[in-house]
Amino acid sequence: MDNLFQPFALNDTIKLKNRIVMAPLTRCMADENLVPTQQMADYYARRAETGLIISEAVIIRPDGQGYPNTPGLFTPAQIDGWRVVTDAVHKNGGKIFAQLWHTGRIAHTHFFGGETVAPSAIAHEGTVPRMRELSYAVPKALSKPEIDQLIVDYTQAAANAIDAGFDGVEIHGANGYLIDQFLHYSSNIREDEYGVTPQNMARFPLQVVDAVTNRIGGDRTALRLSPGAYVHIDTDTRDRDVFDYLLKELEKRELAYLHGGIFDDSMEFDYLGGSISHYLRNSSNKTLIGVGGYSAESGNEAISNNQFDLLAIGRPLIANPDYVEKIKSGQALTEYSEEMLAELV
Repeated sequence: MDNLFQPFALNDTIKLKNRIVMAPLTRCMADENLVPTQQMADYYARRAETGLIISEAVIIRPDGQGYPNTPGLFTPAQIDGWRVVTDAVHKNGGKIFAQLWHTGRIAHTHFFGGETVAPSAIAHEGTVPRMRELSYAVPKALSKPEIDQLIVDYTQAAANAIDAGFDGVEIHGANGYLIDQFLHYSSNIREDEYGVTPQNMARFPLQVVDAVTNRIGGDRTALRLSPGAYVHIDTDTRDRDVFDYLLKELEKRELAYLHGGIFDDSMEFDYLGGSISHYLRNSSNKTLIGVGGYSAESGNEAISNNQFDLLAIGRPLIANPDYVEKIKSGQALTEYSEEMLAELV
């Protein structure tokens, strides 16, 4: 396990004490005003032995909400609530990034009223998790002024995150949510400067990255991407051209890291030539976080093989708040079960 416990410098600003990352894990445990609770602060603080915690996805504005009780980062009370979390993590020697989130067409008006928004007026088929009585509706296709406002809102959320004590932010551009919806042909049928060509489809994600890095610094900004369509998005082989272009452009920009978005990294995509981590590693020189079903052993080996630089662990960290100590000492891990989602431990 030597690789996992080596310190790692993201850049000159942020140094990690090991290469184990807590993956973003939606827990739906904020209060009725989407404010983080003391229970959430305790939950994250217990996992501060990881090199980096990536928070559960955090809503940048009200119409980004697609799940019950997911925390926000757009009101003073939410900022104050997150400050309690970050203080608790820092007190225990950890570092934490906020994952900035807008769900796009995966949002539901049950939570906020008004309309859902997306690149194009194409509904996602299905129902809201945990609230299966709610079906997704056809979203409103965003206008150019509305896209401009979203860039402002992402930027303000990043500034709010720094104000709340986060060490940086991870822009959620994966898993079929708003930014990812711009990057896939099945969800983006626009015919303006935000659609049709790879350059146009990557325009909004790059504008968000540029605005956020200009506001808080590229050293504190990261990005999660799902080049392979596997959730909330249908496959289209033309997507490869979009991500080839996007990643080439990202090479010109400073970022703390790239993070693959996938539940199982053994999943391969013909049009990517393999797994998501394989494609990202071969397409970018950025620090890469690998995720998706790895154990400490397989993740350590993947780092040895230069498949990625940092290992994100998800469900095992729900089941084992002391995951790092157990791996260090060779103790058996508690097995994850879905019943554990009912409370924060």
